[in-house]
Order: sequence, then structure tokens, then C-alpha cells
Amino acid sequence: MDRRTFIQKTSATGAAIALPSFAIAQTKPFAYYSINAFSGNFAVSGKFSDLGVRSAVKAYGNQLGRPIDYRRIDTEGNPAIAVRKVQQVIDQDKARHFGGAALSNEALAIMKEIDKNKGIYITYVGADEVTGKDCNRATFRWTLPTFGAVNTVLRPLIQQNPKWKRFYTITGQYVFGEALLRNTKNVLTEGKLEHTGNSYHALAEKEFSGYLGNAMSSGADVLVVLNFGANTLDLLRQAASFGIKQRMAVVVVWFSGLDTFQSLGADVTEGMYFGVQYWHTLDTPGNKIFLKTYQEEFKENPRFYSAADYQIATLMFDAAKRAGSDDPAAMIKALENYTYQGLTGEEQVRGFDHQVVKNYLLVKGKKKAAMKDADDFADVIHSSRAVVAQSDSECKMI
Repeated sequence: MDRRTFIQKTSATGAAIALPSFAIAQTKPFAYYSINAFSGNFAVSGKFSDLGVRSAVKAYGNQLGRPIDYRRIDTEGNPAIAVRKVQQVIDQDKARHFGGAALSNEALAIMKEIDKNKGIYITYVGADEVTGKDCNRATFRWTLPTFGAVNTVLRPLIQQNPKWKRFYTITGQYVFGEALLRNTKNVLTEGKLEHTGNSYHALAEKEFSGYLGNAMSSGADVLVVLNFGANTLDLLRQAASFGIKQRMAVVVVWFSGLDTFQSLGADVTEGMYFGVQYWHTLDTPGNKIFLKTYQEEFKENPRFYSAADYQIATLMFDAAKRAGSDDPAAMIKALENYTYQGLTGEEQVRGFDHQVVKNYLLVKGKKKAAMKDADDFADVIHSSRAVVAQSDSECKMI
């Protein structure tokens, strides 16, 4: 576990005037644990997550009136390792404030431990279960889950393209992929559209030619990609070599954003549709603050993992500030029904399931010749705040 402590300097007189009473009494640092894969196959997510948390600490400045002690827990992309390390810091360091996890199976495992030990946890994974049937009092989620992603991406495209009648899916065979597929089938069934077939693949899969062949031979009008990360990169590169864009439309429901556009290049992504939680050009007050801090510090535009970890760390600090305490129970109450200016605009934490209601974005890949700068890969063509209604939610918090 890595430890990074950031101390904001202030004069004693200024602190006495500006700080809330709880901060004067509590001079010990506020400990925040970022949980991510900082090594292994998913280390790229950890690299950018680290930049996001560092930006959050810098942007928050002295608002807590005490240092923020930022510590990293490396899950290595393994849920069992994640649980063991979280248990270790809870037992040894009395850790209670956690954020992160790029993988749904990691988040679902560690959220139970954190709840059992009366902590607080904010994540950005996609599986519906996090704020659905497996929800708990300790856990909050910033990102819209797979329900919101699928509905934001597929519904407007189906409405805009009435000739699209037949859909083929390629799905990662893991918790997150299954959730995407379930919601995709629901949308297609409701629209009386044909699901011509599905190909499952394993998390470690790198060869997608057979699956792409199945999609093309199915007679589908649209290929719907239901995976993430390296799986998506490998699949789309191979799809481009197959000339699949000349045969059917390509829709990627869950795309991490700028980093994956950069890896693929405009020649691959041109004309494809992508669902993203965040895009760096968003003209919102919250994003402007983030961009200023991030670009000054790192001299580049932020990727999704940086944005997500920035936002959840900021929410954690807001919870402590609003509660006037670092007690998780008080912080949880402070976050419930909290409305704030987030990266995607006005965002709100729902009280009954701890799901943040925010915009999910549908973007379309641009031609290389139309790019205004090196990171101008896509145009935002639609956004929505699609979430499961309370009456339909499986979340039953005790």
C-alpha cells in the first residue's frame, strides 16, 4: 500500500478564523484510501486514478482545515486480494473512508466488508447490483449503472435509425457484461427488434475474429459491443481490419473515453457510437474547476479514470465537511439527497439507494480531418440521466 500525504499550509490566525469548529478540535489528517489496480493487467486504470485523486486533494485545498492523507490500495485487479487488503487496513489502520475500484466484481466484494465495519465507500463501477439488490448503507456510486448506459445509448439511436431492425451482441462473460446484456435485451424486446445472436468472451480474451465473423454472418444491422477496457480495444481493432463498419453500424455501450480513443485513433473510431460517463469538453462549472487543476498539474486532458476518482474523492471530502466530522455514519447522512455541481452538471445523490443521478453521454467518432485538436475524437450527440425508478429498484437498505 502506498501512502501520499498532502498538507495545505495556512497561518495559525487564518486557520482560527476560517475553520469550522470540528476542524480546530480534530487536527489529525483525514485518511482517504483509493482502491484500484495499480499493477497487473488493469494498471492503466490505477495510473489515471492516481492523477484524479491528486487533483481532488489539490483542488480541495484547505477546506477541511487539516491535511488529507491519501493512501493507495493496490488490488492487482483481483477481488480476493482487494478484500484481503481492505480488511488489513481496517484492522491495522482503523481505515474507514474508501473510494475507487475499476472492476465490478472487486467493488461488490469490498463494499460488503466496508459496510460490515461501518465505513463509507464511493465507487464508479457499472454493475446494477451495486445500487440494486446488493446495495448497502455504506456504499455510494457516482457513475450511472448499466441500465442508464444502455438506455442512453440505444434508445435514441433506435429512434434516429428506423432501418435498424437486427442487432448482434458481443459480451464479456463477467458481472458487468451480463448486466449490459440483460438491459440491452430489455430495450430490444420493448422495441420489437430482433436480437440475432450473442457471443460471450472471457475477461482474458484477445482474439475476436470468430465472434466478429458470427456477427457478420447473422445478418445484423448493428453490432452492439458489451465489454470494457482492453477487451474493447482488441475487439475494435480487429473489427476495423475486418471492414465491419462497411457492413453494419457499431455501437459501444460502455467506453472509458479519451484514453481508449487515443489508443485506437480516429481511423478506427470514425462513425462509431460510444457511451461515456465523462468527456473532457463538458462546459460545466464543476468540470471547469477540475480541468484547471488537472491541466495545470499534468499538462494534458483528463481521462475517465482521472475524472471519476477526482469526483468520488471530492464527494468524500464534501461529506466530511458537510457532516463536520469524519464519522462514517454522519458522512453517510450528509451525502444522502445531496445536490452539487459535478463534472457532468448538477448531480444528486439519491437517498434510498445511494445512486448519483448524473448525465451519461452518447458520442460519435469524428473523421480525422474534422478534429480541431489532438483529443477532439468525438461529438456529444445525446445525454440523459436514465436511472431505475424507486418503485422498480431492487435496493432494500436495512
